[in-house]
Amino acid sequence: MASPGHSDLGEVVPERKAPERQAAVVTADLEWREMAGNGCGFHYADGASEAQDSDFPAVERSRLQELLLLLGLEPYQAQKLSLQDCLQISSDSMRNWAPQVPKDLPWHFLRKLQALNTEARNTTMVLDLLPDARLAEKESQMEGEGEEIIHWDPAEDVAADDIYSFSELPTPDTPVNPLDLVCALLLCSDGALQQELVSKMAACQFALPLVLPDSENHCHTFLLWALRGVVRSWWAQPPRGPPGALREDSVVVPRTPAFAFVRMDVSSNSKSQLLNALLSPGRRPWDCFWHRDLSLATGAREIADGLVEVSWFFPSGREELDLFPEPVAFLNLRGDIGSHWLQFKLLTEVSSAVFILTDNVSRKEYKLLYAMKGSGTKFYFILSPYRGKRNANLRFLNRLIPVLKMDHSHVLVKVSSTDSESFVRRVRAILRGVARAPCRRMSVEDMAHAARKLGLRVDEDHEECQRGKERMERITRRIKDVDVYRRDELRLQGELGCKAAQAEREFGQLQWAPEAAPEKHQAELRRRVLELRAQQNSLEPVPGVQEFVAGISCPSRAERQYFLRWLEWGLARLGQPRPRQSTDTAMLLALRPRLGAGGGGAPEPGSGEPPPLPPEPLGTEHFLREMGQLYEAESCLVEAGRLPASHRRFAHFPGLAAELLLAGLPLELVDGGTLGIPGRWVTGLLRELQARLDRRSRLVVVSALGVPGTGKSTLLNSMFGLRFATRKSCGPRGAFMQLVTVAEGFSQDLGCDHILAIDSGALIRGAPASAGDRFELEASLATLLLGLSNVTVVSLAETKDIPATILHALLRLEKTGHMPNCQFVYQNLHDLPASSPNPRDRRLLLDVPSELGRAAAQAEKQGSGFCDPERQHVWHVPSLWLGVPPMAAVSLGYSETIFELKRCLLENIRNGLSNQNKSIQQLIELVRRL
Repeated sequence: MASPGHSDLGEVVPERKAPERQAAVVTADLEWREMAGNGCGFHYADGASEAQDSDFPAVERSRLQELLLLLGLEPYQAQKLSLQDCLQISSDSMRNWAPQVPKDLPWHFLRKLQALNTEARNTTMVLDLLPDARLAEKESQMEGEGEEIIHWDPAEDVAADDIYSFSELPTPDTPVNPLDLVCALLLCSDGALQQELVSKMAACQFALPLVLPDSENHCHTFLLWALRGVVRSWWAQPPRGPPGALREDSVVVPRTPAFAFVRMDVSSNSKSQLLNALLSPGRRPWDCFWHRDLSLATGAREIADGLVEVSWFFPSGREELDLFPEPVAFLNLRGDIGSHWLQFKLLTEVSSAVFILTDNVSRKEYKLLYAMKGSGTKFYFILSPYRGKRNANLRFLNRLIPVLKMDHSHVLVKVSSTDSESFVRRVRAILRGVARAPCRRMSVEDMAHAARKLGLRVDEDHEECQRGKERMERITRRIKDVDVYRRDELRLQGELGCKAAQAEREFGQLQWAPEAAPEKHQAELRRRVLELRAQQNSLEPVPGVQEFVAGISCPSRAERQYFLRWLEWGLARLGQPRPRQSTDTAMLLALRPRLGAGGGGAPEPGSGEPPPLPPEPLGTEHFLREMGQLYEAESCLVEAGRLPASHRRFAHFPGLAAELLLAGLPLELVDGGTLGIPGRWVTGLLRELQARLDRRSRLVVVSALGVPGTGKSTLLNSMFGLRFATRKSCGPRGAFMQLVTVAEGFSQDLGCDHILAIDSGALIRGAPASAGDRFELEASLATLLLGLSNVTVVSLAETKDIPATILHALLRLEKTGHMPNCQFVYQNLHDLPASSPNPRDRRLLLDVPSELGRAAAQAEKQGSGFCDPERQHVWHVPSLWLGVPPMAAVSLGYSETIFELKRCLLENIRNGLSNQNKSIQQLIELVRRL
């Protein structure tokens, strides 16, 4: 593969060919053999000698296969798991089930992680069966019917005489280590799923995999691509000069100090517990790095030895919480450095300092570390020496001090009597001192260069990934200024597109009420529409759009996914910097991981105009909009007989978009530029979707409405594992839709084959009734989205805070008799305690009609109540974050409540409390009518 060369997004060193990588690893192997030759006595299973088949005992090579077989993942070693495989809705989606056998563990982990549940790493298996159920299960197994997942409901009543039976439940003798489970899943996942898993782990504040060990295939992988999707915000404070500002970027980009923690031979001190304490501002350490004390039933690691994990500390701008004034990376090597020399060597080349935890420094440890002579890395020792061996330790430490350029302050002793808090403060002080002084600062991208030189494989060097990146760069290198590019290159979306959409909207309204205007006016509108569409059709697609179309037309599904993810990332890097916000509240609302949008309240009703829309960032939706406008213009002319059907050039565009929808990409339903549905484009897309789904085309539409910042996008993402944009201040403006597949075995029970989720985006901004045209436009858009829906989730910042536009839309729909099942979700955005352990409260929405509700009902000439108590619920959702962002994790209360909400939605769909499911043809008719 040719080298991509230089670019404005950084240089990628081409992947080493197999012989070159093997030669590099053999060099490291020879270095290790030379160290081990004189009685050093180390046994190693991978690391420096991983390229040599003869260095792997047969039992070591089979460990991965044995674990994959145990977990039921063996079929996915060759045919990788995809994101779509993991998002299907099944009967398990409605039940809080506990894993019973090891084969349940991967799916249990994936479902918990999708819901941002911080207990996802718990691999405890429970046989939670009542006696009669256990007897039936035994009989079933004796008959050879195989194992079955047992579901449980904590709300079920258990008789008093059954309580003691639970103490007799069998538990597995060899529970799976959570790190083994994570490694196995990553090894069996494709690039898109790996990136999604790592992003969700980051939202839960789990340590992230940086180097993934794979002794079975004799190749460790540096996970640059998987980490590229993790985006964080933090407070960047320059050492000198102007006040700080918020910065948002992928975690692979910033150059930060990095501190590695490793174990040599045996250590009585836990690296992971020490790292958790260093990262935690309070007395109670966060469980970022998994350690043995988190679960009494955790088994030994089988395949995770050699795993390198990474986590970051990001400052929030609050002195009492910021342990470090700048982002700092922490690296953790699982296993002994003697057995994983290659990983250790990488850490010494990328870290500002390396902390070695060990109980003893004897002759063999001295010989091992002597190989680091001349290294530019600072080394520190954390010792817990055996009694009677302190003199030997001192002798060899004194010999190592000049070799590693240390002094005695680099040796820390921690024994059982050492005060833990004082020791953590001392280590933090060392870290701050190293970071303040001139030291090595590297980004994850820089670390990937070092990994390549050592012979490690980098996931981003995959040929399809590199082709996607090259195509992205051919698009982005043409974009010098986002606004200029949008004006001069994406010409069909500008003033011309807005005028055409407005004329189409007016003409469509007259078609439904022809008596409202004379024929002459209708003819004039039709002439104007055709004239504007002809102008659009005369414009050729610009090179960037042509490159985009070529990228999504690629026959390789993996290459399409890589290209779209690269383009999302590349365009985000080109966007305008976020304006600095001066208030502490605004800062904390913005300091959230990208997966979260739980902050920011809605404007109070009647408080005046909503705040102006910020500039819309350039995204993939703009290229799809351009495709849609090309298709709209051409189709309009064909319908009018102005263009022969045989001369069509863009008739295949809806099919390309339908493939993206099936692949899990959110597509725009309501154009954020024109604030209307491009009817021909959406109709063509749905027809192509129907052709591809064939007999499995029954849909239930679930929409989420609310003003920006009320957490509706995060709510949908957490419920169904979707990818709706969640950035509050500069996200896309349109309403987006994404398709979720129902498993074939469950579709008959649920009554539908797919769920179409719709996120209202930034369309509804809480305009008051006095806002005139803006209010009417928002109310019309809310009516449209509600009219398409079977189930609607209305996301609210606080009680009685329902936007007037949504109230008016609900009252209008009541007249038509089409009222979706409504779920009103009050999200706790101010860290207030939840009203009760069970947040569900079935009652009328307007038990005591508010002044706003009465005004809306009067305006629509209706009574004050409009919701059937059997068709709506009111939910109170706990705060999204546990702690202060950006170092906050998702709270367990939030994820558990969202799971209950999801279960309620699916129950309503199955029990027919939502409107009857729709065929795609019915949805097309609704789009036309509404």
